[in-house]
Amino acid sequence: MQARGDHFLILDVREPYEVEECSIGGTCLPMGDLLDHLDEIPRDLPVVVHCHSGRRSSAVVDTLSTRYGFNNLMQLTGGILAYEAEAKPAMNRA
Repeated sequence: MQARGDHFLILDVREPYEVEECSIGGTCLPMGDLLDHLDEIPRDLPVVVHCHSGRRSSAVVDTLSTRYGFNNLMQLTGGILAYEAEAKPAMNRA
């Protein structure tokens, strides 16, 4: 899996067309394809999962934790929408 940093991986579970519209970086692995690529998700690094609003990433974190034993997952609460809302005021101050 690409986009591995030294300390964590950002996993974007949105569809590729959504990533083209707005991205904070990381690896795109759409939610619908996730189970076919479990072996590509690191278990030795923290993984920050995000989507558009937080619904898909919440479901992914829940599924990977409870069914597949991942214990290194975090969710970007509120997804890209919340990230943009937080970033815009900071950008306007700059």
